[in-house]
Amino acid sequence: MHFQQQSKHFSRLGRNFTLPMVLLCLFALLAVGCDSPTSVESPSGGPATPAQAPLKDVKPEQGGRITMATLGEPSNLISVLSTDSASHEVASLIYVSPLRYDKNITIEPYAAESFQVLDGGRHLTFKMREDIRWFDGTPLTAEDVEFTYKVMVNPNTPTAYAGDFMAIKEFRLTGKFTFEVFYEKPFARAVSTWAQDILPKHALENEDLTNTKYSRQPMGAGPYKLKQWVENQRVILEANPDYFEGRPNIDEVVYRIVPDQTTQFMELKAGNLDYIGLTPPQYLFLTSGKQWERDFRKYKYLASSYAYLAYNLEHPLFKDKAVRQALAHAIGKEEIIKGALMGLGVPTIGHYKPDSWAYNHAIADYEYDPAKAQMLLARLGWKRESPTGPLMKDGKPFAFSIITNQGNEQRIKACAIIQAQMARIGIQVKVRTIEWATFIKEFVDQRRYETVLLAWSIPQDPDAFDVWHSSKIAKPGLNFVGYANPEADALLEQGRNLVDPASRKPIYDRFQEILHEDQPYCFLYTPYALPILTERVHGVEPAPAGISWNFVRWWIPTSQQRNTYAK
Repeated sequence: MHFQQQSKHFSRLGRNFTLPMVLLCLFALLAVGCDSPTSVESPSGGPATPAQAPLKDVKPEQGGRITMATLGEPSNLISVLSTDSASHEVASLIYVSPLRYDKNITIEPYAAESFQVLDGGRHLTFKMREDIRWFDGTPLTAEDVEFTYKVMVNPNTPTAYAGDFMAIKEFRLTGKFTFEVFYEKPFARAVSTWAQDILPKHALENEDLTNTKYSRQPMGAGPYKLKQWVENQRVILEANPDYFEGRPNIDEVVYRIVPDQTTQFMELKAGNLDYIGLTPPQYLFLTSGKQWERDFRKYKYLASSYAYLAYNLEHPLFKDKAVRQALAHAIGKEEIIKGALMGLGVPTIGHYKPDSWAYNHAIADYEYDPAKAQMLLARLGWKRESPTGPLMKDGKPFAFSIITNQGNEQRIKACAIIQAQMARIGIQVKVRTIEWATFIKEFVDQRRYETVLLAWSIPQDPDAFDVWHSSKIAKPGLNFVGYANPEADALLEQGRNLVDPASRKPIYDRFQEILHEDQPYCFLYTPYALPILTERVHGVEPAPAGISWNFVRWWIPTSQQRNTYAK
């Protein structure tokens, strides 16, 4: 996604990777510090220079419009009901949460005025601000937080994010603007739970959340409100003049739906877009020179995400982990990174970001060895009748399809490289690209695929319960591959009930070992985020949280403001 205030959830990425560098950090780590962040780099490849820093001696001006591209449009602007990055990106500007993370990934009050962590983390108390209003003028109170909690724990709510709320033993409303929560035992994500968007009780209390106007006409209290949504064309947000932290500087935020990265780049060059995520070739070869340095600023940092090839574990070809292990030897990650990302990525072996404290660097990856892959498959009955013929078993060829979303050049190239790598050992692979919304709703969510190449944006917290626990297999759970391993389940349950990182580390190391052995995904790479922004936008301050943590304070000089947008 192009930016997010701070991502609260895992979400599926449909576009080029331009995520904030670090999305979430476990609150328990705050006292000892988060992972050392990867530095945000300038076009020269070094740290951002003073010339690219915000104009601190110039007073920000209000007005204007910023236009950004998105490959797919949002699916639902009630954020707890969506799992796609487009929805969460827009919703992050519409809603508020009790807590949030600042530019240094430090927890701070947001809609809450203050909070306390008591009894070793088993008891949390909150005092909400009294000056926050929903878009219709209704005061936001602790009753809205209570309503949100009840929505999340309601088994009829089609949300993938209920797990954190289910860990709460008791929610107690103690006043119009105060509440407290109790846990049976320490819960690692107790505090980060409250970085979740607050839902409006007065608007949604009597609504069917699966069929409500508020999914496309959201009632929020954040810095921006929805102005216009033209299906398959654009979503326009306008500044909320009553935002409790002060009106945003930029009047309108326009998300143009441009389902192709090459077209996005051409629109950027034409001045019709202000902010996109570059592809590696665009970053390396097409955005250099005096004009680009004068008119744009571009950045580079390791994204908080990973790409993967997921297997449908109910498919006969992929039920046996020995098959999946053999395929891991047939997939050359370095070739994929070189060919699809022009080297702007790093290989990964598991669910966590490679520079994360939770990442298990002791695991040796499956080496790229086509001959070994063939040998292992031969033991399982898959053999070639001729040196160049297809792999056969019981008279049937080893053949499958990979689906991915349209418009993402890196994924499409990665699919083509995997297709060629599989052909080297006699496996026939077809690649199919599908429009983003259809791809998610009709194929991934419905489990209608053989393999899928996709990516997760991931919180910094190493709790991977929502993606990998077997309880998340049922729709709308995020465990869409159908992965179930009792030991992995037990480790995930144990890890989220520990606060100390030193205690959690061996648990998550073992969890990664199990995933590595089982290979429900072939984990591929973590890419570099490569955002580019027109120079007329000021106030950008690169930080550990990325470049967009202070988006509402970005501004455009009056002389450079535009009042029209490309259609």
